[in-house]
Amino acid sequence: MPYLPVASPPRHELVASAEGRWTALIEAHPDLQSAVELQRGLLGIVIEVAGTLEDHPLPKLSLPSKYLAAKLLRGVPVLSGEPIPLPGELLRAALLRFCHTLAAGGAGEVATHIATAIETGRLDAGSLLTASLARNQDAVRTGARHLDLAPDLTWLVGELAVGPLAHALQRTLFTTLRDTPLADALAGWNRGYCPACGSWAALAEVVDGHRLLRCAFCAATWERTVYACVYCDEQGEAFVTAAPDDARKDRRIEACSACGGYLKTIDAVEVTPFPYVAIADMETMDLDVAAMEHHYGRPPMKDFTGGRAHTPGPSPHPA
Repeated sequence: MPYLPVASPPRHELVASAEGRWTALIEAHPDLQSAVELQRGLLGIVIEVAGTLEDHPLPKLSLPSKYLAAKLLRGVPVLSGEPIPLPGELLRAALLRFCHTLAAGGAGEVATHIATAIETGRLDAGSLLTASLARNQDAVRTGARHLDLAPDLTWLVGELAVGPLAHALQRTLFTTLRDTPLADALAGWNRGYCPACGSWAALAEVVDGHRLLRCAFCAATWERTVYACVYCDEQGEAFVTAAPDDARKDRRIEACSACGGYLKTIDAVEVTPFPYVAIADMETMDLDVAAMEHHYGRPPMKDFTGGRAHTPGPSPHPA
């Protein structure tokens, strides 16, 4: 089945598993200790926000199964373009907590400026959260530049704050699917970007022989029926898989010279639950370095305005 619902273990099991992975990562790469400490703090907030959302009803969405199925058949993710009400106070508070955590973790005044802009209303929290949920990276970065804020850090803060809501929405929409048009549409989803939010797959986890694509934003998991470049669907000689470290065949890079994109692929015992796809991403940072050294990159977010999927050209940029 191309879409795979991933159960979230109890919180204490999640935290224990994450701590074990962080400890192992620091032991293998002591230079990453500060980065691990920062990630630990950020994901701790994400888990708190996710827990709060579990205790409150999600926004009621009038999204019939046939309507969502029609969107998927056009290549448009189900959440794209939908007017989704946001729990504004909860997520605004999360934005500020992420800013302060990033400031303490090394971003300093750059993150503090974003917090101040939110607190004073120069940066509208609702607009940032709405654009982040819509995966409108251009809007967030352009708005940040106009306010003399760091575009990439503004995008990160918005993404972290609204990610728990995106995860809860995709689970709500996708986990009660039997015998619905949406279930059939998901079964036919064969694209490299997330069927829920439209983000490119952050990496692939190979579990029991299945190459499962993972969304780092909403944690959706899906499997393609073809082995091809997730960005341009190249299957020929231009699409190769290589293990940069001969001693670690369980970690590979899928590289495509047709579009210049790459994807990290790792063998895993089980699918990583939300929100810890970010840990797998950090554990494989050396693969990103290896890919970029050979001039491969990640394309920008896809544009779904106008109701159809649009890929903005074949020249990827790190994102």
